[in-house]
Amino acid sequence: MFEKILIANRGEIACRIIRTARTMGVRTVAVYSQADRESRHVQLADQAICIGPPPAAQSYLDQEQIIEAAVRSGAQAIHPGYGFLSENPEFAEGCSRAGLVFIGPSPQVIRAMGIKSWAKQTMGRAGIPVIPGYHGSDQDQASLLREAKALGFPLLIKADRGGGGKGIRRVTRTEEFPAALMAAQREAAAAFGDQAVILEQQLSTARHLEVQIFRDSQGNGVHLFERDCSLQRRHQKIIEESPAPGIDRQLREQLCQAALTAAHTIDYLGAGTVEFLVDRQGNFFFMEINTRLQVEHPVTEMITGLDLVRWQLLVAAGEPLPACQEEILCQGHGMEARIYAEDPAQGFLPSSGIIRHLREPRENQQIRVDSGIGQGELVSPYYDPILAKLIVRERSRRAAVQQLRRALEEYQIAGIATNIDFLQAVVESAPFVRGDYDIHSLDSNLEQLTRPEALPDTVLAAAGLAILFKERQQLHQEIRQQPDPYSPWNSNHGFRLNGQGSRSIELLHLQSPVTIEIRAWRRGYQLLLPSGAVRVEDVRWHEGIISARLDKQRLAQRVVFWEDQLKVFARGRSFPFSRLSHEFDQGSGQGSEAGFRAPMPGLIATVVVEQGQEVCQGDPLLSLEAMKMEYTISAPLDGVVVELFFQEGDQVDEGDQLLIFQPREKDEPE
Repeated sequence: MFEKILIANRGEIACRIIRTARTMGVRTVAVYSQADRESRHVQLADQAICIGPPPAAQSYLDQEQIIEAAVRSGAQAIHPGYGFLSENPEFAEGCSRAGLVFIGPSPQVIRAMGIKSWAKQTMGRAGIPVIPGYHGSDQDQASLLREAKALGFPLLIKADRGGGGKGIRRVTRTEEFPAALMAAQREAAAAFGDQAVILEQQLSTARHLEVQIFRDSQGNGVHLFERDCSLQRRHQKIIEESPAPGIDRQLREQLCQAALTAAHTIDYLGAGTVEFLVDRQGNFFFMEINTRLQVEHPVTEMITGLDLVRWQLLVAAGEPLPACQEEILCQGHGMEARIYAEDPAQGFLPSSGIIRHLREPRENQQIRVDSGIGQGELVSPYYDPILAKLIVRERSRRAAVQQLRRALEEYQIAGIATNIDFLQAVVESAPFVRGDYDIHSLDSNLEQLTRPEALPDTVLAAAGLAILFKERQQLHQEIRQQPDPYSPWNSNHGFRLNGQGSRSIELLHLQSPVTIEIRAWRRGYQLLLPSGAVRVEDVRWHEGIISARLDKQRLAQRVVFWEDQLKVFARGRSFPFSRLSHEFDQGSGQGSEAGFRAPMPGLIATVVVEQGQEVCQGDPLLSLEAMKMEYTISAPLDGVVVELFFQEGDQVDEGDQLLIFQPREKDEPE
């Protein structure tokens, strides 16, 4: 077994690998960019080496720096985790040349399976069904459009290399194809260095099932059952579970056998995932093989009781698989929810900033949290927005759904936006509870699942009272520092010679203004809320918890403050607010020469328009790349691009003005 390994990754997967290595007595070396110098994986590892500035291309994707760090540290092997260089055959070859073991399959297998066209042709020859499509080498736009028309719509344009949902566009009609092709090619080139694409028919009600496989250097191979990964948003997996609901024994055996056949066909080594699409009739089609450990591997670990990272290290060291097929049992039902730094209320824009408050569910035999974050740490805009994974296991699927819901209710993060409330809405939705969903279920119900919950009176009361008590607390500290703290002029208990003491608090919640008026009352306070007046008694503020009796109803809610923001955690949901200043611009942003500002830090990927160009509503203006995703900013109305402030390749910060747009004046009625 290895004495020391280097982990060529960051975040929760690096922390997860370190945890297993430690139990095996294997020392670990972390690598980090300058943006990650205080990150959790750096603190957990036995040794840490800085490999460059924040941009991934200059750090986590710098093969020479990482290999040099491994050699310098005395590591014998490199674990790539997932993402970054995990499916890069040149990196695997570089490890071998440096005398390091790459913990994964051979470079030849990675290269072959990284090309979807080749993989589909190979599996087709092995007798495994593949989705009808175009997998040819002719990448001319006219040729691809001709093939698309022959396949019929809707269809998917997919990057021929890579994975992770990058470089994929759905096309429903001919007119959409040219723009979608350009976007897919651009994203593919940026993510994988190759703009080649394939075309696939899109199955209308398909489910995405995958089988975890393992093979050793002695030729032994096993499967570890299937996972259902159908709950996706724009091809990014959100929630995974195992075993897949509604799959009978015969189909399960067929899928697992096909996965093993695929692994044997290419002489696979180590951990891999064979992915399939399954239609309503039970027909399945090969999609691809992910030649690495998957993000969702803990689901399989929960139902089998096995440690897949341990297996990876053993197989990479030349040892046989620790168990044969008959010894691997599926026990109970597992689910995983991915915690992302993104704002569902703002179109799932990535979020970055300092984590001001973190409360994770308590781990036990039924609940596991794979996390790469800590309170006070910075979530950088440079990398994938995944923060953590919440995994649960119970004896039945019904119990697992309930356990996942309860665990999400306990999860609290403040300082950045997250998808936790969105996950809660998905878990509580009827299709998920029934286990009746497919790969289109989330995208077709996004409006309903992201609809903001009405603000309860208890939440508004908690926000207002917490602000009042926090201000009093600050004033009390200032008074104590005065020369005469007992002077009546320094009193903070709200006495008025005439009239009733009151305090008006103005907040913003999801860009909507809310006013809370608090009046002193003989036994507490009277709050004037948008819904009416309520009386509050027995108010206490202690260690971030505001507790009170609200019209005979008890409330106890956590309120977290930072800068001009606050977040209230109540009833398993979170409610963000910002303090509203009188200088706040409440305009619609669609006035004359309205400014378009960057919604997040990122890189200008493309500028489609020129200064002075006339555009129509919906026309793309420019695209911004951030946290490994591309976001297109389009014209809200017909108009003219008056001025552009950035060019392709420029780095922008959140709030930077990107361009000035002049809406076209409407014709006056005669």
